[in-house]
Amino acid sequence: MGNYKVLIADDEPQIREILRVYFQKEGFQVIEAENGQDALGKVDAEHPDIILLDIMMPVMDGLQVCEQVRKQYDIPIIMLTAKDDDDDRILGLETGADDYITKPFNTREVVARVKAVLRRAGGFQLASGKKTIEFPGLFIDQEKMEVTSFGRNVTFTTKEFELLWYLAATPGKVYSRNQLLESIWGYTYFGDTRTVDTHIKRIRQKLAVPKDSTWDIATVWGVGYKFELKQPAEQAEA
Repeated sequence: MGNYKVLIADDEPQIREILRVYFQKEGFQVIEAENGQDALGKVDAEHPDIILLDIMMPVMDGLQVCEQVRKQYDIPIIMLTAKDDDDDRILGLETGADDYITKPFNTREVVARVKAVLRRAGGFQLASGKKTIEFPGLFIDQEKMEVTSFGRNVTFTTKEFELLWYLAATPGKVYSRNQLLESIWGYTYFGDTRTVDTHIKRIRQKLAVPKDSTWDIATVWGVGYKFELKQPAEQAEA
């Protein structure tokens, strides 16, 4: 994957070195940062295509960096964490990370995950060839990655946008969490399926769908989610 630029932000030099060697072998340009503040500066100066971001860093931790990056950029972010802690991982996803990897990790898996995220971010296409999706109060432009919800322009991360598009493109179809993980993240996600729940929660918050809307993202209890089309109130009462 030549010409892709990856920022590796980790305060452990040996980890940066190991990852740098593997990514360079795969044709990546590698930028390194040793703390959170350094990482933010490299993001502004170098505009990487993807960021590997350690959570536990001095000066500014990875969660703070992720939050700041998300305010300005839609760069895919994969969190690196030494904590095998569900709350820690979920907090990272809620902050805007696209994925997480727990240390110690398999370096080849890290590279494979990065490639998968980049393929999704750069080449997300629906087989039907649709370019836009429209429902009352909702307009989604796939090429521009723009969403308008009830008159407001809404900004989504790459994964949030892909998940919304995937559901809205097939209204009424129920997807399990595992199906959504496989379809959107592009691999079997070992761990809990709350990754999907966290992204759905953020999408709902951003869309701010009113109660009288004719559509919504519905939870199918015990299964997963669907993009639900509802009858207008006057039809339901008829």
